[in-house]
Amino acid sequence: KKKLKISGRELQSVPTQVFGLDQLQVLEMSPERQSCLRYRMELLPQEIGRLRNLTCLYVDSNNLKKIPAEIGTLSRLERLTLSNNSLSSLPAEMGALQRLRSLHLANNNLTELPAPLCQLRSLTFLDVSDNKIDTIPSSIRHLEKLETLLLLFNSLESLPEDICLLRSLHTLWLGNNHLRSLPAAFGELVNLDWGYNYCSCNFEGNPLESPPPEVCSRGPEGIRDYFSSLRRI
Repeated sequence: KKKLKISGRELQSVPTQVFGLDQLQVLEMSPERQSCLRYRMELLPQEIGRLRNLTCLYVDSNNLKKIPAEIGTLSRLERLTLSNNSLSSLPAEMGALQRLRSLHLANNNLTELPAPLCQLRSLTFLDVSDNKIDTIPSSIRHLEKLETLLLLFNSLESLPEDICLLRSLHTLWLGNNHLRSLPAAFGELVNLDWGYNYCSCNFEGNPLESPPPEVCSRGPEGIRDYFSSLRRI
C-alpha cells in the first residue's frame, strides 16, 4: 500500500500498524474538506521516522503542539502540510529535508521564521500566514528556488534587504502586517506576476509610506523609479 488516509470523527492518535507500512508514500491524517470531523492529535509519534519512503505527509487541522526530531529522517519528503495546528517551533532536524518543495505552516503559533527553513534549498512553496511572526531572518536568501511565499496576517514591521535576492519569486503575499516601508531593492523582484495576477504581490492592510500604495500598484518599475528619485534628493 503506497497511499493511506486515516479518518476518525475524534481522531487522537495514529494506529501503530501504520508504521509497519514501510513502502507508504502518501499519508493523510487531516480532516480538510470534511467539516463533520474533528481531529485532535497533539503529537506526531516519533515512529513517523520509520516511513522512509514518504513523499507527502498531510497533518494539517489537528492540535499538534510539537513535531518530533525524527521528521528529519524522511529524506524523500516533498510535501508537508502542518497548517491549523498549535506549533510554536519546529525541530532543527527539518533542515535535513532537502527534497521538500512545499511546506504549509499557516495558522499556528510561530513567532519567527524558524532557522531550519532557510536550509531547505529545494523549497518552492512556503506558507507561514496567520502566525505571530514579527521578523524575517536575512538567511532567507538561501531559499534561492522559492517561488511562492505567503506571509499574510503576521506582525512584520520590516523586511530584510536579502528578501530582494529571491529572484525566483512569482507570488509574494504581505497583506495585513505592520509594514511602513519596503527594501530599496524591492523593485528587482521582476519575476513577480506584476499586473497579471491581482494576488501575486499583495500589500493590502499595511500602513505603507515608502513607497506609498499607489506607487506599489505600478509594479517594479514604479518602485525602482521611486527609490531612484529619493537617491537623487
